[in-house]
Amino acid sequence: MPSPRIVFLGTGDIALPTFRWLLGSDHPPIALVTQPDRPAGRRRQLKAPAIKTLALDAGLEILQPEKVRDPEALGQLEALAPDLIIAMAYGQILPQRLIDLPKLGCVNLHASLLPKYRGAACIQAAIDAGDAETGVTLMHVVKKLDAGDVILAKRTPILADDTGGSVHDRLSEVAVEAMREGLPLLLEGSAPRFPQSGLGEVSHVPKLERDAGKIDWSWPANRLERRLRAYDPWPGCWCVYGDSDAPKRLKLYPVSGVVDLDAEPGEFREVDGAVQVACGEGGLVLGDVQPDGARRMTALDWWRGLRLSGPGRLG
Repeated sequence: MPSPRIVFLGTGDIALPTFRWLLGSDHPPIALVTQPDRPAGRRRQLKAPAIKTLALDAGLEILQPEKVRDPEALGQLEALAPDLIIAMAYGQILPQRLIDLPKLGCVNLHASLLPKYRGAACIQAAIDAGDAETGVTLMHVVKKLDAGDVILAKRTPILADDTGGSVHDRLSEVAVEAMREGLPLLLEGSAPRFPQSGLGEVSHVPKLERDAGKIDWSWPANRLERRLRAYDPWPGCWCVYGDSDAPKRLKLYPVSGVVDLDAEPGEFREVDGAVQVACGEGGLVLGDVQPDGARRMTALDWWRGLRLSGPGRLG
């Protein structure tokens, strides 16, 4: 029996462990479809997705269409004659013509426990909401975003000190477990279909923009503590301080703790060798901060550099 022709669609780093595992499996992919190289860094030099490097080293055919729905891109994919398409963090909506192409199916690994958190920012959303767990769902692809029938899901707890970055890295390995269990089912044609309508309430989360992490100090401290962890490292949290006519921007990293603090939201001060800031309910012990144009530093070092005679105010 000929080996199945598997095509992998992926761009984000979260897909790297799964792609690497497939390359070393008994059924390696024949091609990679990924996003085009993009300008990056201060010099805006073209940078390839990291997954492309793995594919080059493995000698795979690589397609990088600007839009996978364009007729030329679809023709190239049809020429590959895939039996199975596996997608993870690809970054484009797949057209129906592509979904219908492989005889063994078109599947996606999604970094949430569907139907909760369809969309792009599912990792941040789970931490931000205070969920006890998250996971990776292997599902059949349909044209509607993340709405296909579920094949299986693998779960992992969200720990008290988890950040968006740490959960991202852990889910990248959980995805390998899902693929290891799901691939034989797909190749045998026995992958189950569990409609999402029977698995819980549907929720959607949009893509996060760079400035999405602006902090509102009127929120309760517990909620802000989760937000600071959820948005680390992307898109990052920030606030402003200083002269209202020329405010300065301050990047905030996950905090050191939540405390009882009765003061106006945004008021901050040094207390016992730490910097505390008042919230709508309670307060936070700031961790590291980074003023615009400066290095990352402890909040205490930043406080000392301000040389305030009394409490300051974060906006």
